[in-house]
Amino acid sequence: MQCERGLLRRAAVEIAELEKFSSLHVITSPTVWKCLAASLRRGFPGRRKLHIHLMDDGESAKNLSTVEKLARSLIKAGADRQSLLIAAGGGVTGDVAGFVAASYLRGVALVHIPTTVVAQVDSSIGGKTGVNLPEGKNLLGAFYPPRLVLVDPEVLRTLPEREFRGGLAEVIKYGVIADAKLFAFLEKNMDAILKRDAAALAYIIRRSIEIKARVVSRDEKESGLRETLNFGHTFGHALESATQYKRFQHGEAVAWGMMCAALLGHETIDTPPDAMSRIVALTRRMGPLPEWPRILPQRLLEFMRSDKKVRAGKLRFVLAPRIGRAGSYDGIEEKVVLCILRCAPQCLRGSASELAKRHG
Repeated sequence: MQCERGLLRRAAVEIAELEKFSSLHVITSPTVWKCLAASLRRGFPGRRKLHIHLMDDGESAKNLSTVEKLARSLIKAGADRQSLLIAAGGGVTGDVAGFVAASYLRGVALVHIPTTVVAQVDSSIGGKTGVNLPEGKNLLGAFYPPRLVLVDPEVLRTLPEREFRGGLAEVIKYGVIADAKLFAFLEKNMDAILKRDAAALAYIIRRSIEIKARVVSRDEKESGLRETLNFGHTFGHALESATQYKRFQHGEAVAWGMMCAALLGHETIDTPPDAMSRIVALTRRMGPLPEWPRILPQRLLEFMRSDKKVRAGKLRFVLAPRIGRAGSYDGIEEKVVLCILRCAPQCLRGSASELAKRHG
């Protein structure tokens, strides 16, 4: 893992130092490739040919059909077991390319070049890959660590506003589950972050990477501690699945999910009203979110039952007893979850201070 401004311009050199690969294959989207082509082509010894494999990087394309298309494209390009796959793009590209790398010829080398906030601080770290099924998100996948991750905060300058803002949900998550000081920094500096201040961005990206790497190193296969990285994701994944991955970007769904998790924490494990309202207030400052869908709470609950954290048919939620600490909880009554699903759209429209008063 390397994180440094301008690192993309040295990507060829960093990759060449890994080992000598028989061929180099970039999996990316047309939009990302248009932005990165010149930088990635520069510097390879002898101007080695890069084989480009394009994919749709929308969440709706994160499926087995895309995996098959990419695998067949690799075959046509002559990729063998000594080839290298370079995943250049956001979280969808990284997850799909990682799953392709894990399964193509039973495994080929992988490098991540993440180009979104979500990918830089979360999805490119830790080796989780996967695709969605109609029944739920990330239900097929593998743990497959990359050989190298190159994080260049400079590429975020050209990221569309909605993607940039949505990705901040994952950064807020790290503050909630592991670092009260990071959470306070976000509260104090959110305006500068939204303006893409270089120093503020560098700090929150590097700190998020440190937290994710520490958690993953202690729990590589998500058997315990790593579950805390899913704060807000049980609700968020249900929202994504129920709307067929067309309404929300991942970070936007997680933002709604974190606010729901804050409410659920208050109702079930006595998360203090002040902590609950701070989580909601900071999440709102990311910017406007797509409206909560008109879907029956019971239907959303059905999607939650397909979540990969379900154990023996029991829902598990990551909740925060206080800012800076989180844990996994099961045995929560479904009627309480349904109440949150019914009330969340209305409860979360008021001001954070009103929310704290109502639940104080």
